[in-house]
Amino acid sequence: MNYFIEGLQGSGKSTLLEKLARRYTTCVVLREGDYSPVELAWCALVTKEQYSDILEKYAGIRSMIEDNSYAEGDNKIICYTKILTDVPGFHKDLEKYEIYNGRLVFDEFKRIVFNRFNNWNGDNMIFECSLFQNIVEDMILYRNASDQAILDFYKELADLIEKTPFRIFYLETENVADNIGVIRKERSDENGNEMWFPLMMRYFDESPYAKINGISGEEELLKHFSHRQELELRICREFFRDKVTVLKSKAYSDKEL
Repeated sequence: MNYFIEGLQGSGKSTLLEKLARRYTTCVVLREGDYSPVELAWCALVTKEQYSDILEKYAGIRSMIEDNSYAEGDNKIICYTKILTDVPGFHKDLEKYEIYNGRLVFDEFKRIVFNRFNNWNGDNMIFECSLFQNIVEDMILYRNASDQAILDFYKELADLIEKTPFRIFYLETENVADNIGVIRKERSDENGNEMWFPLMMRYFDESPYAKINGISGEEELLKHFSHRQELELRICREFFRDKVTVLKSKAYSDKEL
């Protein structure tokens, strides 16, 4: 069996991941930024030629790059956020090779996502936000995709992985505003300066979706999160009905697992 832990930011995915990891000790735990067979968050997907150029450009940390790189066909995947370095511009440079945030035309984006899920034949894995969050955010905020377009995408994906053994644990947030308020405080430095929320706010305000619709600010971000959760739960109900367990965020019992 494999497990996908899904839900909004701050819904408690990392906590649930640790609980499942303690319960299923033979499972491989895959967090955002790790090398994963299905997810490419915080990873650079490059051609072999681009990879060679990167190694040459950052020769001083070549061994660190190689230690965090993986071959997939004609490509290389670099888990660049795992590389701790103060080399100027390195992380920003590698960020441009991510597949999310509208960096690829839709057909290429879809091909990469579907191919990786189709080629995935592993077992006993626990994935953190690898099925919904980054894909849905990309399609809403950077492609201004309709709900129907996103549903069509997931219908195809569900058909593709229908025979793969997995269960989705979806953490449903009942009060999005309160939930975000909590994680704003949790993700602050020792002086109380917010670290996460200003970045999230800028990410939303500067997205094509926000600009096309002439919106910005905290209230609109919360509306977006509410809409995203409703859509993800609809996807669960319509395409993964027999493979999903919906849990109340931070208010579920171990028996429900």
